[in-house]
Amino acid sequence: MAPGELLLLCSISALSLVHGTDTDQDFSWQLKKLPRLVKEKTFSLDTPKFEANPQLELSGVCGIECQRTLPVSHPSDWKDLLSYETVFENGTRTLTEVTVLGAELDPATNATTPKGLSRRKRQVYGTDSRFSISDTRFLTNYPFNTAVKISTGCSGVLISPKHVLTAAHCVHDGKDYVKGSKKLRVGLLRLKSKGNGKRRRGARRSKREQPEAEEYSADVKPLKQQSSSRMGRRQKASGQNEGKLERKPSFQWTRVKSTNIPKGWLRGVAGDVAVDYDYAVLELKRPHKKKYMDLGISPATKGLPGSMIHFSGYDADRPGQLVYRFCSISDESSDLFYQYCDAESGSTGSGIYLRLKEPSNKKWKRRIIAVYSGHQWVDVNGEQQDYNVAVRITPLKYAQICLWIHGNNEDCAQG
Repeated sequence: MAPGELLLLCSISALSLVHGTDTDQDFSWQLKKLPRLVKEKTFSLDTPKFEANPQLELSGVCGIECQRTLPVSHPSDWKDLLSYETVFENGTRTLTEVTVLGAELDPATNATTPKGLSRRKRQVYGTDSRFSISDTRFLTNYPFNTAVKISTGCSGVLISPKHVLTAAHCVHDGKDYVKGSKKLRVGLLRLKSKGNGKRRRGARRSKREQPEAEEYSADVKPLKQQSSSRMGRRQKASGQNEGKLERKPSFQWTRVKSTNIPKGWLRGVAGDVAVDYDYAVLELKRPHKKKYMDLGISPATKGLPGSMIHFSGYDADRPGQLVYRFCSISDESSDLFYQYCDAESGSTGSGIYLRLKEPSNKKWKRRIIAVYSGHQWVDVNGEQQDYNVAVRITPLKYAQICLWIHGNNEDCAQG
Protein backbone atom coordinates (compact mmCIF):
# COMPACT_ATOMS: atom_id res chain seq x y z
CA MET A 1 0.00 0.00 0.00
CA ALA A 2 1.32 3.44 -0.96
CA PRO A 3 2.41 5.94 1.71
CA GLY A 4 -0.41 8.30 0.71
CA GLU A 5 -3.02 5.63 1.34
CA LEU A 6 -1.38 4.84 4.66
CA LEU A 7 -1.55 8.49 5.73
CA LEU A 8 -5.16 8.82 4.62
CA LEU A 9 -6.38 5.76 6.47
CA CYS A 10 -4.45 6.60 9.64
CA SER A 11 -5.67 10.20 9.54
CA ILE A 12 -9.26 8.96 9.45
CA SER A 13 -8.50 6.79 12.46
CA ALA A 14 -6.99 9.79 14.23
CA LEU A 15 -10.02 11.98 13.61
CA SER A 16 -12.32 9.39 15.09
CA LEU A 17 -10.29 9.61 18.29
CA VAL A 18 -9.87 13.37 18.37
CA HIS A 19 -13.58 14.01 17.90
CA GLY A 20 -14.81 10.96 19.76
CA THR A 21 -15.43 10.29 23.41
CA ASP A 22 -11.81 9.27 23.96
CA THR A 23 -10.77 12.93 24.06
CA ASP A 24 -12.74 13.34 27.28
CA GLN A 25 -10.19 11.15 29.05
CA ASP A 26 -6.69 12.06 30.12
CA PHE A 27 -4.52 9.54 28.31
CA SER A 28 -1.23 9.93 30.16
CA TRP A 29 1.57 7.59 31.12
CA GLN A 30 1.02 6.69 34.75
CA LEU A 31 4.34 6.81 36.58
CA LYS A 32 4.73 3.95 39.02
CA LYS A 33 7.34 3.12 41.60
CA LEU A 34 8.98 -0.07 40.42
CA PRO A 35 9.82 -3.12 42.50
CA ARG A 36 13.55 -3.81 42.84
CA LEU A 37 15.19 -6.91 41.43
CA VAL A 38 18.43 -7.54 43.32
CA LYS A 39 20.98 -10.06 42.05
CA GLU A 40 21.79 -12.74 44.61
CA LYS A 41 24.00 -15.35 42.96
CA THR A 42 25.14 -16.25 39.48
CA PHE A 43 25.90 -19.88 38.60
CA SER A 44 27.62 -21.37 35.58
CA LEU A 45 25.50 -23.87 33.64
CA ASP A 46 26.31 -26.51 31.07
CA THR A 47 26.72 -25.35 27.49
CA PRO A 48 23.35 -25.64 25.70
CA LYS A 49 23.06 -27.91 22.68
CA PHE A 50 21.49 -25.32 20.37
CA GLU A 51 19.49 -28.10 18.73
CA ALA A 52 15.88 -26.96 19.13
CA ASN A 53 13.89 -26.26 15.98
CA PRO A 54 12.53 -22.70 15.72
CA GLN A 55 8.76 -22.63 16.25
CA LEU A 56 7.07 -19.49 15.04
CA GLU A 57 3.68 -20.79 16.22
CA LEU A 58 3.17 -22.19 19.71
CA SER A 59 0.71 -24.97 20.50
CA GLY A 60 -0.69 -26.50 23.66
CA VAL A 61 -0.33 -23.29 25.68
CA CYS A 62 -2.82 -21.79 28.09
CA GLY A 63 -5.42 -19.88 26.09
CA ILE A 64 -8.10 -17.35 26.93
CA GLU A 65 -10.40 -19.82 28.72
CA CYS A 66 -7.45 -21.37 30.56
CA GLN A 67 -6.24 -17.95 31.70
CA ARG A 68 -9.53 -17.36 33.50
CA THR A 69 -8.76 -20.25 35.87
CA LEU A 70 -5.18 -19.27 36.68
CA PRO A 71 -4.35 -17.66 40.02
CA VAL A 72 -2.23 -14.53 40.09
CA SER A 73 1.42 -15.37 40.69
CA HIS A 74 2.29 -15.20 44.38
CA PRO A 75 5.34 -13.36 45.77
CA SER A 76 6.78 -16.71 46.82
CA ASP A 77 6.93 -17.64 43.12
CA TRP A 78 8.53 -14.45 41.87
CA LYS A 79 12.11 -15.49 42.62
CA ASP A 80 11.79 -18.59 40.46
CA LEU A 81 9.91 -16.85 37.67
CA LEU A 82 12.10 -13.73 37.47
CA SER A 83 15.53 -15.28 37.91
CA TYR A 84 17.06 -15.57 34.47
CA GLU A 85 19.41 -17.36 32.13
CA THR A 86 22.09 -15.61 30.11
CA VAL A 87 23.74 -17.26 27.13
CA PHE A 88 26.82 -15.65 25.61
CA GLU A 89 28.10 -15.67 22.04
CA ASN A 90 30.85 -18.17 22.92
CA GLY A 91 28.18 -20.67 24.02
CA THR A 92 28.66 -20.35 27.78
CA ARG A 93 25.57 -19.99 29.95
CA THR A 94 24.77 -18.70 33.45
CA LEU A 95 21.78 -18.59 35.79
CA THR A 96 21.27 -15.48 37.92
CA GLU A 97 19.02 -15.70 40.96
CA VAL A 98 17.25 -12.54 42.07
CA THR A 99 15.35 -11.28 45.08
CA VAL A 100 12.26 -9.11 44.52
CA LEU A 101 11.86 -6.16 46.89
CA GLY A 102 9.08 -3.64 47.21
CA ALA A 103 6.62 -5.41 44.91
CA GLU A 104 2.92 -5.36 45.65
CA LEU A 105 0.54 -8.18 44.84
CA ASP A 106 -1.69 -7.14 41.98
CA PRO A 107 -5.27 -7.38 43.22
CA ALA A 108 -6.46 -8.05 39.69
CA THR A 109 -7.05 -11.65 38.72
CA ASN A 110 -6.07 -13.36 35.52
CA ALA A 111 -9.70 -13.51 34.50
CA THR A 112 -10.19 -11.93 31.11
CA THR A 113 -12.75 -9.27 30.37
CA PRO A 114 -14.97 -10.61 27.58
CA LYS A 115 -16.18 -8.07 25.02
CA GLY A 116 -18.27 -10.20 22.73
CA LEU A 117 -15.09 -11.91 21.61
CA SER A 118 -15.42 -14.08 18.52
CA ARG A 119 -12.79 -16.49 17.27
CA ARG A 120 -11.06 -15.45 14.12
CA LYS A 121 -8.17 -16.94 12.23
CA ARG A 122 -4.91 -15.08 12.44
CA GLN A 123 -3.92 -15.60 8.82
CA VAL A 124 -4.94 -12.66 6.67
CA TYR A 125 -8.63 -12.83 5.90
CA GLY A 126 -10.85 -10.54 3.87
CA THR A 127 -9.18 -7.18 3.29
CA ASP A 128 -5.52 -7.23 4.26
CA SER A 129 -5.17 -4.45 6.84
CA ARG A 130 -1.37 -4.48 6.88
CA PHE A 131 0.77 -1.76 5.33
CA SER A 132 4.16 -2.39 3.74
CA ILE A 133 6.45 0.53 4.61
CA SER A 134 8.64 0.85 1.54
CA ASP A 135 9.24 4.60 1.20
CA THR A 136 12.62 5.38 2.78
CA ARG A 137 11.23 8.65 4.18
CA PHE A 138 9.16 6.48 6.52
CA LEU A 139 11.24 3.32 6.69
CA THR A 140 14.44 4.90 7.96
CA ASN A 141 12.80 7.28 10.43
CA TYR A 142 11.36 6.89 13.90
CA PRO A 143 9.31 4.94 14.91
CA PHE A 144 9.62 2.48 12.03
CA ASN A 145 13.43 2.31 12.19
CA THR A 146 13.20 0.80 15.70
CA ALA A 147 11.95 -2.49 14.21
CA VAL A 148 14.66 -5.08 13.57
CA LYS A 149 14.91 -8.55 12.08
CA ILE A 150 16.22 -11.52 14.09
CA SER A 151 18.30 -14.12 12.22
CA THR A 152 16.14 -16.99 13.53
CA GLY A 153 13.17 -15.64 11.56
CA CYS A 154 11.49 -13.28 14.03
CA SER A 155 11.28 -9.55 14.57
CA GLY A 156 12.31 -7.33 17.49
CA VAL A 157 12.49 -3.72 18.61
CA LEU A 158 15.36 -1.48 19.74
CA ILE A 159 14.99 -0.51 23.41
CA SER A 160 18.45 0.97 24.10
CA PRO A 161 21.64 1.72 22.13
CA LYS A 162 22.67 -1.93 22.60
CA HIS A 163 19.52 -3.92 23.41
CA VAL A 164 16.70 -5.54 21.46
CA LEU A 165 13.43 -6.86 22.88
CA THR A 166 11.89 -9.92 21.22
CA ALA A 167 9.91 -13.06 22.05
CA ALA A 168 11.65 -15.80 24.07
CA HIS A 169 10.48 -18.57 21.75
CA CYS A 170 12.41 -16.91 18.91
CA VAL A 171 15.62 -18.13 20.58
CA HIS A 172 14.51 -20.86 23.04
CA ASP A 173 11.79 -23.55 22.92
CA GLY A 174 11.49 -23.91 26.69
CA LYS A 175 14.05 -26.74 26.85
CA ASP A 176 16.95 -25.71 24.63
CA TYR A 177 18.15 -22.82 22.52
CA VAL A 178 17.09 -22.97 18.89
CA LYS A 179 19.41 -23.76 16.02
CA GLY A 180 21.25 -20.66 14.88
CA SER A 181 20.89 -18.83 18.18
CA LYS A 182 24.53 -19.51 19.10
CA LYS A 183 25.52 -17.16 16.30
CA LEU A 184 22.49 -14.94 16.65
CA ARG A 185 22.39 -11.77 14.58
CA VAL A 186 20.16 -8.73 14.43
CA GLY A 187 19.42 -6.94 11.14
CA LEU A 188 18.99 -3.15 11.11
CA LEU A 189 17.83 -1.42 7.95
CA ARG A 190 20.23 1.21 6.65
CA LEU A 191 20.59 3.19 3.46
CA LYS A 192 23.71 2.33 1.55
CA SER A 193 26.21 5.16 1.78
CA LYS A 194 27.76 6.25 -1.53
CA GLY A 195 30.08 8.87 -0.08
CA ASN A 196 27.63 11.73 -0.57
CA GLY A 197 26.78 12.19 3.11
CA LYS A 198 23.06 11.60 2.55
CA ARG A 199 22.77 8.89 5.17
CA ARG A 200 24.57 10.94 7.83
CA ARG A 201 22.35 13.96 7.26
CA GLY A 202 19.32 11.70 7.43
CA ALA A 203 20.56 10.33 10.73
CA ARG A 204 20.83 13.83 12.19
CA ARG A 205 17.30 14.62 11.07
CA SER A 206 16.13 11.49 12.82
CA LYS A 207 17.75 12.62 16.06
CA ARG A 208 16.06 15.99 15.79
CA GLU A 209 12.65 14.36 15.63
CA GLN A 210 12.06 14.95 19.31
CA PRO A 211 8.83 16.99 19.50
CA GLU A 212 5.73 14.80 19.34
CA ALA A 213 2.27 15.83 18.12
CA GLU A 214 0.35 17.89 20.61
CA GLU A 215 -2.71 15.67 20.38
CA TYR A 216 -3.22 11.98 19.70
CA SER A 217 -3.09 11.14 16.00
CA ALA A 218 -2.27 8.18 13.81
CA ASP A 219 1.22 6.85 14.33
CA VAL A 220 2.55 7.96 10.97
CA LYS A 221 0.98 11.42 11.03
CA PRO A 222 4.14 13.14 12.42
CA LEU A 223 5.98 11.94 9.31
CA LYS A 224 3.48 13.67 7.01
CA GLN A 225 4.95 17.10 7.70
CA GLN A 226 8.43 15.72 7.16
CA SER A 227 7.30 14.32 3.82
CA SER A 228 5.77 17.65 2.74
CA SER A 229 8.84 19.66 3.75
CA ARG A 230 11.02 17.55 1.51
CA MET A 231 8.70 17.78 -1.51
CA GLY A 232 10.22 21.03 -2.71
CA ARG A 233 13.73 19.64 -2.54
CA ARG A 234 12.67 16.53 -4.42
CA GLN A 235 11.12 18.57 -7.24
CA LYS A 236 14.34 20.55 -7.66
CA ALA A 237 16.59 17.51 -7.43
CA SER A 238 18.15 16.04 -10.53
CA GLY A 239 17.15 12.63 -11.82
CA GLN A 240 20.32 11.22 -10.31
CA ASN A 241 19.50 12.57 -6.86
CA GLU A 242 15.93 11.28 -7.09
CA GLY A 243 17.30 7.84 -7.81
CA LYS A 244 19.41 8.02 -4.68
CA LEU A 245 16.41 9.04 -2.57
CA GLU A 246 14.43 6.04 -3.79
CA ARG A 247 17.14 3.41 -3.49
CA LYS A 248 16.17 0.43 -1.36
CA PRO A 249 17.78 0.06 2.06
CA SER A 250 19.52 -3.14 3.08
CA PHE A 251 20.07 -4.98 6.34
CA GLN A 252 23.22 -4.40 8.31
CA TRP A 253 23.68 -7.47 10.49
CA THR A 254 25.14 -7.17 13.99
CA ARG A 255 26.21 -10.08 16.18
CA VAL A 256 24.49 -10.63 19.53
CA LYS A 257 26.81 -10.57 22.54
CA SER A 258 24.39 -12.13 25.04
CA THR A 259 20.75 -13.20 25.43
CA ASN A 260 18.64 -12.97 28.60
CA ILE A 261 15.55 -15.15 29.14
CA PRO A 262 13.32 -15.20 32.25
CA LYS A 263 13.34 -18.48 34.13
CA GLY A 264 9.55 -18.43 34.01
CA TRP A 265 9.79 -19.34 30.32
CA LEU A 266 11.62 -22.62 30.99
CA ARG A 267 9.54 -25.79 30.98
CA GLY A 268 11.27 -27.08 34.10
CA VAL A 269 9.78 -24.19 36.07
CA ALA A 270 6.35 -23.80 34.56
CA GLY A 271 5.78 -27.42 33.50
CA ASP A 272 5.03 -26.11 30.01
CA VAL A 273 5.98 -22.97 28.16
CA ALA A 274 4.35 -20.04 29.95
CA VAL A 275 3.23 -17.42 27.45
CA ASP A 276 3.26 -14.83 30.25
CA TYR A 277 7.09 -14.98 30.12
CA ASP A 278 7.56 -15.16 26.35
CA TYR A 279 10.06 -12.31 26.11
CA ALA A 280 13.84 -12.00 25.84
CA VAL A 281 16.43 -9.23 25.58
CA LEU A 282 19.41 -9.42 23.23
CA GLU A 283 22.55 -7.38 23.88
CA LEU A 284 24.28 -6.33 20.68
CA LYS A 285 28.02 -6.68 20.28
CA ARG A 286 28.23 -3.14 18.94
CA PRO A 287 25.90 -0.21 19.74
CA HIS A 288 23.74 1.19 16.98
CA LYS A 289 23.15 4.88 16.31
CA LYS A 290 19.42 4.76 15.70
CA LYS A 291 16.74 6.29 17.87
CA TYR A 292 15.27 3.54 20.05
CA MET A 293 11.92 3.29 21.81
CA ASP A 294 11.56 3.47 25.58
CA LEU A 295 9.68 0.89 27.62
CA GLY A 296 6.39 1.65 29.32
CA ILE A 297 4.26 -0.20 31.86
CA SER A 298 1.24 -1.61 30.08
CA PRO A 299 -1.98 0.23 31.00
CA ALA A 300 -5.38 -1.41 31.08
CA THR A 301 -7.28 -1.38 27.78
CA LYS A 302 -9.44 1.51 28.97
CA GLY A 303 -6.25 3.56 29.24
CA LEU A 304 -5.48 3.15 25.52
CA PRO A 305 -6.90 5.77 23.12
CA GLY A 306 -9.48 3.87 21.11
CA SER A 307 -8.10 0.67 22.69
CA MET A 308 -5.61 0.79 19.80
CA ILE A 309 -2.13 -0.72 19.61
CA HIS A 310 0.54 -0.51 16.91
CA PHE A 311 3.43 -2.73 15.85
CA SER A 312 5.76 -3.29 12.90
CA GLY A 313 7.63 -6.43 11.93
CA TYR A 314 9.03 -8.48 9.08
CA ASP A 315 6.19 -10.80 8.03
CA ALA A 316 7.44 -13.87 6.18
CA ASP A 317 4.96 -13.51 3.31
CA ARG A 318 6.42 -10.10 2.42
CA PRO A 319 10.18 -10.77 2.31
CA GLY A 320 12.39 -7.74 2.72
CA GLN A 321 9.47 -5.49 3.65
CA LEU A 322 8.64 -3.87 6.96
CA VAL A 323 4.95 -4.37 7.69
CA TYR A 324 3.00 -2.00 9.95
CA ARG A 325 -0.44 -2.60 11.45
CA PHE A 326 -2.74 -1.26 14.12
CA CYS A 327 -5.87 -2.68 15.69
CA SER A 328 -7.89 -2.64 18.89
CA ILE A 329 -7.48 -4.94 21.89
CA SER A 330 -10.23 -7.58 21.99
CA ASP A 331 -9.56 -9.02 25.44
CA GLU A 332 -7.00 -8.84 28.23
CA SER A 333 -5.72 -10.59 31.32
CA SER A 334 -3.24 -9.33 33.91
CA ASP A 335 -0.30 -10.51 31.76
CA LEU A 336 -1.63 -10.77 28.22
CA PHE A 337 -3.37 -8.80 25.49
CA TYR A 338 -5.54 -10.62 22.95
CA GLN A 339 -6.03 -9.03 19.53
CA TYR A 340 -6.62 -9.93 15.91
CA CYS A 341 -4.29 -7.73 13.91
CA ASP A 342 -3.49 -9.27 10.55
CA ALA A 343 -0.05 -10.82 10.94
CA GLU A 344 2.01 -13.63 9.45
CA SER A 345 4.94 -15.60 10.81
CA GLY A 346 8.04 -13.46 11.06
CA SER A 347 6.29 -10.63 12.88
CA THR A 348 6.62 -12.56 16.15
CA GLY A 349 8.73 -10.64 18.66
CA SER A 350 7.65 -7.22 17.42
CA GLY A 351 7.34 -4.47 20.01
CA ILE A 352 3.74 -3.35 20.56
CA TYR A 353 3.54 0.32 21.36
CA LEU A 354 1.17 3.22 21.83
CA ARG A 355 1.34 6.96 22.38
CA LEU A 356 0.27 8.64 25.60
CA LYS A 357 0.96 12.00 27.17
CA GLU A 358 3.99 12.56 29.37
CA PRO A 359 2.80 13.78 32.81
CA SER A 360 5.54 16.44 32.94
CA ASN A 361 4.89 18.28 29.68
CA LYS A 362 1.70 16.71 28.26
CA LYS A 363 3.46 15.88 25.00
CA TRP A 364 2.73 12.60 23.30
CA LYS A 365 5.40 9.91 23.60
CA ARG A 366 5.60 6.39 22.23
CA ARG A 367 6.54 3.52 24.51
CA ILE A 368 6.74 -0.25 24.16
CA ILE A 369 4.03 -1.83 26.33
CA ALA A 370 4.02 -5.45 25.12
CA VAL A 371 5.80 -8.05 22.99
CA TYR A 372 3.89 -9.75 20.20
CA SER A 373 4.08 -13.46 20.98
CA GLY A 374 2.27 -14.43 17.79
CA HIS A 375 -0.34 -16.84 16.64
CA GLN A 376 -1.06 -19.71 19.01
CA TRP A 377 -3.17 -22.85 18.85
CA VAL A 378 -4.84 -24.14 22.00
CA ASP A 379 -7.19 -26.99 22.79
CA VAL A 380 -10.62 -25.67 23.83
CA ASN A 381 -13.19 -28.34 24.73
CA GLY A 382 -11.45 -30.83 22.50
CA GLU A 383 -11.18 -28.47 19.52
CA GLN A 384 -8.17 -26.58 18.21
CA GLN A 385 -8.73 -22.82 18.26
CA ASP A 386 -6.36 -19.99 17.47
CA TYR A 387 -5.79 -16.42 18.61
CA ASN A 388 -3.17 -13.71 18.76
CA VAL A 389 -1.48 -12.79 22.01
CA ALA A 390 0.94 -10.17 23.29
CA VAL A 391 2.86 -10.31 26.56
CA ARG A 392 2.18 -7.18 28.60
CA ILE A 393 5.04 -5.34 30.30
CA THR A 394 4.02 -5.35 33.95
CA PRO A 395 5.95 -3.51 36.70
CA LEU A 396 7.83 -6.73 37.57
CA LYS A 397 8.77 -7.39 33.95
CA TYR A 398 9.71 -3.75 33.45
CA ALA A 399 12.04 -3.95 36.46
CA GLN A 400 13.61 -7.15 35.13
CA ILE A 401 14.18 -5.81 31.62
CA CYS A 402 15.56 -2.59 33.09
CA LEU A 403 18.01 -4.68 35.14
CA TRP A 404 19.13 -6.48 31.98
CA ILE A 405 19.74 -3.18 30.22
CA HIS A 406 21.58 -1.33 33.01
CA GLY A 407 23.12 -4.23 34.94
CA ASN A 408 21.85 -2.80 38.25
CA ASN A 409 18.60 -1.56 39.73
CA GLU A 410 19.76 1.96 40.54
CA ASP A 411 18.44 3.29 37.22
CA CYS A 412 15.17 1.39 37.49
CA ALA A 413 13.30 3.17 40.29
CA GLN A 414 10.37 4.45 38.27
CA GLY A 415 8.59 3.33 35.11
